[in-house]
Amino acid sequence: MARENGDTGRGETWKKQVDDIKKFFDFKEVLGTGAFSEVVLAQEKLTGRMFAVKCIPKKALKGKESSIENEIAVLRKIKHENIVALEDIHESPDHLYLIMQLVSGGELFDRIVEKGFYTEKDASTLIRQVLDAVNYLHKMGIVHRDLKPENLLYFNPQDESKIMISDFGLSKMEGSGDVMSTACGTPGYVAPEVLAQKPYSKAVDCWSIGVIAYILLCGYPPFYDENDSKLFEQILKADYEFDTPYWDDISDSAKDFIGSLMEKDPAKRFTCDQALRHPWIAGDTALCKNIHESVSRQIKKNFAKSKWRQAFNATAVVRHMRRLQLGSSMGSSVDASNPPTSALTSLKCCQKHTRSFLSNVGTLLSVPKQETLMIWVALQAPACPYCLWACLHWP
Repeated sequence: MARENGDTGRGETWKKQVDDIKKFFDFKEVLGTGAFSEVVLAQEKLTGRMFAVKCIPKKALKGKESSIENEIAVLRKIKHENIVALEDIHESPDHLYLIMQLVSGGELFDRIVEKGFYTEKDASTLIRQVLDAVNYLHKMGIVHRDLKPENLLYFNPQDESKIMISDFGLSKMEGSGDVMSTACGTPGYVAPEVLAQKPYSKAVDCWSIGVIAYILLCGYPPFYDENDSKLFEQILKADYEFDTPYWDDISDSAKDFIGSLMEKDPAKRFTCDQALRHPWIAGDTALCKNIHESVSRQIKKNFAKSKWRQAFNATAVVRHMRRLQLGSSMGSSVDASNPPTSALTSLKCCQKHTRSFLSNVGTLLSVPKQETLMIWVALQAPACPYCLWACLHWP
């Protein structure tokens, strides 16, 4: 039976000690993997309830103890209808288990693409929920620091499902009047002051919400460049536009709302409280015109890797391929008398898989990163020497 830690003087009374977590939960399937954890769908034996269990090996925590302790400290304080809840914490001799609320409605972009009708008003409703949750966090002195569409999940598959904020790995508790200086977050969504390595505060989350709102109304990001330094330069200058024709049917109120959040100067940037009072959120200025065709087309074009992320994230794929020791087995399997001259020709040698790859990812020449190819290979052709050779030699 699980037993709670006694008070160790380090505030660890919240950990329930278990010899074997599977005495209390039936593990079903892996939902995802992170840098040093795995999330598993699990059913509690006593109640039959389903949870997402974040399994963290203690050996993976060496040197990262403060990171996971930070995440737990943040999650334990939070109780909000639009934020994934930490239900319980268990500790075994070799693992830490975070018992998380299960959300089953899928990712934000996938839901928008699947809809047949989508309007500014829908986007406004989504952003209002995000603002309400982040405003709650800010009032508790918590800054998320990594708000992005991938961290916004639907609670359930129903059409009217609420949106949920997840992933507090980079969150930070603010002290009284504290500012932070650690560079973190995802480049396309990070505020200028973070890139400028200036001290920053909760205003960084408001910038990220502005970026998300921008994408929700056009389907593409406000800042983009294959070259990171050029991307950062755009962000530092807050250099974005409402391009024709994609923004022609979007209201001036929506553009004003986005401009209030994507304000370069954090002192002038809207807070969550101010954003919640903006007419596009609190009033009736969000249009009800169907913009689904344009937005979904751009989402599919610019965020096509969403499906691959759901199947296998990059970390999981690399681990999967290493586990199979692909590097050592591939060289002997490819025809040594006529080896491929490039990753592209290697894939073309494999007629069996090339058609599938083309239909799922697009033209071979347009694949931007090795990561996409690795994911496809790990899922569809893990034993094909030509595909695997291409993986290791992809530009």
